[in-house]
Amino acid sequence: MSDFVHMTMGELIKKTATEKKEVEALVCPDFGIRITYGELYEKCRLLARGLMALGIRRGDACAVWTTNLPEWVYLQFALGMVGGILVTVNTNYRAHELEYLLHQSDATTLFLMEGYRDTNFYETVREILPELDTCKPGFLISPRLPKLKNVIYIGTRSPIPGMFRFTDLLAMANQVKEEELEKRMSALDEHDVINMQYTSGTTGFPKGVMLTHHNIINNARMVGDVMGMTPQDRLLIHVPLFHCFGCVMSTLNCVYHGSTMVLMETFDPLKSLATISAENCTAINGVPTMFIAMLNHPEFGKFDMKSLRTGIMAGAPCPTETMNQVRTTMHCPEIVIAYGLTEASPVITMTRREDPVELRVSTVGRLLPGVQGKIVDPETGVDLPPNTQGEIVTRSPCIMKGYYKMPEATAATIDRDGWLHTGDLGEVDDNGYFKVTGRIKDMIIRGGENIYPKEIEEFLYRHPKIADVQVVGVPDKKYGEQVLAVIQLKAGEKATAEELVDFCRGRIARHKIPKYWEFVDSYPMTASGKVQKYKLREIYGKKYGHSDGTIE
Repeated sequence: MSDFVHMTMGELIKKTATEKKEVEALVCPDFGIRITYGELYEKCRLLARGLMALGIRRGDACAVWTTNLPEWVYLQFALGMVGGILVTVNTNYRAHELEYLLHQSDATTLFLMEGYRDTNFYETVREILPELDTCKPGFLISPRLPKLKNVIYIGTRSPIPGMFRFTDLLAMANQVKEEELEKRMSALDEHDVINMQYTSGTTGFPKGVMLTHHNIINNARMVGDVMGMTPQDRLLIHVPLFHCFGCVMSTLNCVYHGSTMVLMETFDPLKSLATISAENCTAINGVPTMFIAMLNHPEFGKFDMKSLRTGIMAGAPCPTETMNQVRTTMHCPEIVIAYGLTEASPVITMTRREDPVELRVSTVGRLLPGVQGKIVDPETGVDLPPNTQGEIVTRSPCIMKGYYKMPEATAATIDRDGWLHTGDLGEVDDNGYFKVTGRIKDMIIRGGENIYPKEIEEFLYRHPKIADVQVVGVPDKKYGEQVLAVIQLKAGEKATAEELVDFCRGRIARHKIPKYWEFVDSYPMTASGKVQKYKLREIYGKKYGHSDGTIE
């Protein structure tokens, strides 16, 4: 059994700042920021006092809707110090997704930036909350979002009616004494929920995964131990912080091990290559598509990658050729594979740095220390022998507290004996190496993003011409899977793929918009009248994927 550590986020960063005071903690080349652990801790303490002055109490949900800004990292640890719950918001969200998350999470506070890509976050929030135009900052009263009181803007826009600026919060810190912050920090419990991640739901509604200090600190600790992270390591973080890959396997991993976070605002293959070279990064995390984009960039050869040592590839199956190129051409010999899900904080298994390459591409590795896992029959729940396909289940101190305000969904995922049912099909060999072979859950993984067909189907049902819709994933070399919508139109109606894409654009997140559209008169059905989605996957996998419907 692994020796699980017992501490809160505040205690962790205090310990690291005390022991590694002069070690570079956070480097953000996009923002000209370069600070030590001593300086990071002081910034987080100042912000924590500002949060207390704002009225953030232990257990208050605070949503953060930004790209990888330095403020995101400050908020992660400052909220941890005061016991606020960091509710992560996907930067691809649109108005109705944001409103649902703020409402379902009972968020009291929202932090936002100006915008990202083609979405203006500021205007989106004002669309949901027209009351901002007439209220004083901190005194929001919204019938649509009754719990939300504070909106804090990070940016240069002026004026910003109804919102605080991030700098206002820092100025408010002088209203709270250092001793009051210490008292708050010592009152927290490691089993308090500190992080809420929204995963798309099979019911069509995203679920808030409640993770505690204990859950995520221990997962980050084990992940970094497998990577061999030390204060000499510099991790390039270009995965989004709103995913566990960013805020547990990357930032928290670094803070636990005293390593340097080299943070990029968003992923850009050329910029990532330049940053590795300029900052002498020793580690890099990413989904396979990110590594492929970097390796195939025409200017790849111009950059020195020799500082790299390790990293994690996760979120989708890794092609053998990509793994070999990362190890050799990218000079990253100790790259490992990780498998897990948000509900497990997130990592369950990892390959090890010393594992032969064959194991690093054909399996997702062995269980982390202190994490249990096994294969069971999905129908009966009976344990299955090695090398037999069944459902992967796991049990450990890293398992979530549950889905926020969704006890039935929680009970359907975590059984009475505490086993989390992943919904993934897999098998384990005689040496304890797991393989993921498919999914029970009706889920698509596109470039590391989990997409639940039900959510897209519910949205498309609103289109006046659509009678029925079935959304499935089809194989794709670059992203692992792409989204396909199989549409049955109402009698006498006609529609085009372009028309339906236009209907989706700006209303659901970009990565959820189907790439492929098929129009049919009927679906393959079971005898009891259920649509056979696996048959749709087979039929269109052959059309859009490879001849056998699989990924090479």
